Amino acid sequence: MRLTDEERALLTGTVRPIVLLRRLTPARAGRRPADAVAPGSPDLGVMLPYTPVHQLLLGLPGDPDGPRLIVMTSGNVSGEPIVTDDEEALERLAHLADAWLTHDRPIHVPCDDSVVRVCDGRPLIVRRARGYTPLPLPLPVPVRPALAVGGDLKNVCCLGEGRRAWLSAHIGDMDDLATQHAFERAVAQLESITPVRPRLLAADRHPAYRSARWAARNAAGRPVVRVQHHHAHVAAAMAEHGLDGSRPVLGVAFDGTGYGDDGAVWGGEFLLADYDGFTRLGHLAYVPLPGGDAAVHRPYRMALAHLRAAGLEWSAELPCVAACPPDERRVLERQLERDLNCVPTSSMGRLFDAVSSLAGVCHRSGYEAQAAVELEAAALRAPAGDACAYAFALRDPETDGGPEGPDPLRADPAPVLAGIVDDLRAGTGPELIAARFHRAVARLVHRVCALGRERHQVDTVALSGGVFLNSPLSSACARALGADGFTVLRHHLVPPGDGGLALGQLVVAARAGAAPD
Repeated sequence: MRLTDEERALLTGTVRPIVLLRRLTPARAGRRPADAVAPGSPDLGVMLPYTPVHQLLLGLPGDPDGPRLIVMTSGNVSGEPIVTDDEEALERLAHLADAWLTHDRPIHVPCDDSVVRVCDGRPLIVRRARGYTPLPLPLPVPVRPALAVGGDLKNVCCLGEGRRAWLSAHIGDMDDLATQHAFERAVAQLESITPVRPRLLAADRHPAYRSARWAARNAAGRPVVRVQHHHAHVAAAMAEHGLDGSRPVLGVAFDGTGYGDDGAVWGGEFLLADYDGFTRLGHLAYVPLPGGDAAVHRPYRMALAHLRAAGLEWSAELPCVAACPPDERRVLERQLERDLNCVPTSSMGRLFDAVSSLAGVCHRSGYEAQAAVELEAAALRAPAGDACAYAFALRDPETDGGPEGPDPLRADPAPVLAGIVDDLRAGTGPELIAARFHRAVARLVHRVCALGRERHQVDTVALSGGVFLNSPLSSACARALGADGFTVLRHHLVPPGDGGLALGQLVVAARAGAAPD
């Protein structure tokens, strides 16, 4: 690995987060980690010792040499909160650990390690926790005392009052009972160390989110304001950059899932937004999400759904078709024909999954966003010199003979998928396909934002949502927009994913005078 000055400063500074460092290709013989360490990822998370226990494990000055490197992971089952009690650890983690180092000092406040990567010379926070929380963030507008409960994935809650906001550390995914208890403890702990006594609660609009249901159960007569998921993402970027909301921005909110105002699963959104509201300028064209979470865990299902929506044959030589067992393929075909359990989605995250499987990169996801992470890694391995890109078809109601009025632009990925199929049949490798797809998405962002500027005289773009944790995509979008005179807002203080959602919820819902007390 080669360190930039910014990465070195993060590793050796006072916060000591985990820093995602790009693997060298090829790795030098004898000095690379085992293949089982973060397989398929373009990065490795690296940190330096920051506790006395770390120093003892690695060896104090004068001690015999300790190990030069230790592979570490957090003490929890994936998706659950970290275990902080020795007895609980001995029970819940017994199947994961062979030995135990216990301590006689109880942990009162659990806190994960923060995770940061450097993108274009600036920090991009993946997980905001130890070292950053509970330090307050300044707000560009005053807010009434309020609690924002965040989302259900990568949950983080947020207290705010006046011009300060306090975000909790990373809590986890709310589909686990232990995480829900951890959420309640995090809220109580934040209230114990801040002067905020919430008189309003803010939550996502998803009717089934556990965080939103918790807010409704615990309102105790206080108003609960529901904030649309992608509006909150854009508002978080605006607040982080100190915008007072007097002028709207063009918000590009790309993620895996968020409840849309029409009941669909949104996730490939172009918004004209301020803190008071938003207009949906455009979105990725809807495709069926067959089986909900089944499509998330098996990206080949998403690939087949996209191919069918694009009118492309499920040819046996395509990697995603070959990856789908024949019996499942027959059931999936009938499911799509009859529209059974197929909520429509405009998710850019799911399109990344589909392309990852179509290109033969990843067919099954063992962790969140694995297919997209491995597609990013493939793009980074693409040979230099190729400048080709696929192209989305942009369906514009104002120019395509459709109805005049507020109908949004639709970005149809069918030509992208057709181009990938042609490349596969021509023997093009997955690395070039991945790179060309990334360039296609960046060009789509520039094209839609240029139309937005032309029609609404807005030249500030906020890039938010978990897809923008993808550093080559974020860089390509910012580079193209910046070269065309746009001011580009990217996250540096809170994560672009759902770990920053609560900040946007807070500012949208709790601005002084925005709603009756």
